[in-house]
Amino acid sequence: MTPVKEVTGLILAGGAGRRVDGRDKGLIDWHGKPLAAHVAQRLRPQVGRLLISCNRNFEHYQKIAETTATDSRRDFQGPLAGLEAAVPFISSQLLVVVACDTPRLPDDLVRRLQARLYQSDSDEARISYAHDGVRGQYLCAAIDRRCLGSLAGFLDEGHRAVRHWYQRHRATAVDFSDQAGAFKNYNHVD
Repeated sequence: MTPVKEVTGLILAGGAGRRVDGRDKGLIDWHGKPLAAHVAQRLRPQVGRLLISCNRNFEHYQKIAETTATDSRRDFQGPLAGLEAAVPFISSQLLVVVACDTPRLPDDLVRRLQARLYQSDSDEARISYAHDGVRGQYLCAAIDRRCLGSLAGFLDEGHRAVRHWYQRHRATAVDFSDQAGAFKNYNHVD
């Protein structure tokens, strides 16, 4: 297993906020602080370095994470564009990606995702993602850095679906059905 200090965490907060009337979802207040701050609080003890990919309100996000990254592609092209923006800031072998609207992430998220990646079998997975017992939670994933080289080409081809990019690599689901509520996202916060 990779030591915590050698894992980079990335919070994706660069969306257009279409489901929340154009608001910056990561900065929507939830229990007294922004959603992204809750996510950072859960993820920070599990990683050595924390990044946020965002496309606006940089001064707010810089209070939450050490480094912010901005999409180089125009018009909010999705989570993979946010991941692509963070690539220059990733020096660790393992990256853990999470969404800014999942404030109840498991305290053992990184450990469990990473354990699946480093099982000693010949068909070693390169990406592991959480599965809540009903569906894959593709924006809660551990990604081996070697996969990142294919990302720009995938986006250049016009693809946007995270699960389709995962299919180009050896991706595997990790059962988190014991903590299914941890992946509830807040797309309609009032």
